[in-house]
Amino acid sequence: MSDHNSGAARRLAARSRLLWAVAPPVLRGVGRAFFSLEVELQAPLPDPPFVLAANHYSHLDAPAIAAALDMPIRYLALQDLFVANRLLEWLVTGFGAIPTPRFRVPIGAVRTALGALESGDVVGVFPEATRVSHWGTLPPKRGAAWLAARTGVPLVPVAVVGSGQALGLGNKIHRSPIHVISGPPVAVGEVDEMTANWTTWMSMQIARFPGSEVDGPRRAEFDPSRGA
Repeated sequence: MSDHNSGAARRLAARSRLLWAVAPPVLRGVGRAFFSLEVELQAPLPDPPFVLAANHYSHLDAPAIAAALDMPIRYLALQDLFVANRLLEWLVTGFGAIPTPRFRVPIGAVRTALGALESGDVVGVFPEATRVSHWGTLPPKRGAAWLAARTGVPLVPVAVVGSGQALGLGNKIHRSPIHVISGPPVAVGEVDEMTANWTTWMSMQIARFPGSEVDGPRRAEFDPSRGA
C-alpha cells in the first residue's frame, strides 16, 4: 500500500472510531426524546463477528439500530447514498458502509462483506433490499443467511417497528414510537431454511405491535419485479 493510501486508510479509520463513539449516545437521546425509542434484547448479543439482518421501513432503521445496540455495524448500502451529496458520502463512508449496486450482481460488495466478517466486524443487511410500507411487501433475499453460513458466524435478527410511521416512504417525519427488538441468533442450517426462520421470527415480532404500520396499499421504494 502506498503512503498516500495508507494515510487515507488511517484517516478513515480514525473518522470511523470517532463517529461510532459519538453517534450512538446522541442517537439514543434523540430517539428517546422524539420517537419514544424502546429497546428489547431477547438474548445477549454474540461477540463479533456476526451478520445482523433487519427489516426495512425507513431511513431511520440503521440509526435506530445503532442507538439500540451501541456497536459498529458495517451496513450494505446502495451506492446511491455515496453520491447523493458530500456530507452524506462523508457519513456513510465514515460509518464503514459497504457500497452495493442496485442493478448489478454485487460481487464487490459480497467480497468486502466477507472480508469484514473475517476481520471480526459486524455486517448489517436489510434482506428486503429496499424500504417498504408494510412487512411482507417483498420476499426477503438470501444474502444475509448466505454470508452467515459462508463464514460460519451467527445470524442475528433485529426488528425495527414503527419507523415507517415516523419516517416512511413519503419522507415526512412524524413523532411516532419506535421499537427495536434483537432476537437470538437464527439456528445454522441451509440458507433457505435460515432465511425462512428469520422471516418467521420477524413476522412474530411485528405482529406484537398492531397498528404500527402505515395506512394504505403495500408499496416498495424499489420493486425489482417491476424494475422501479
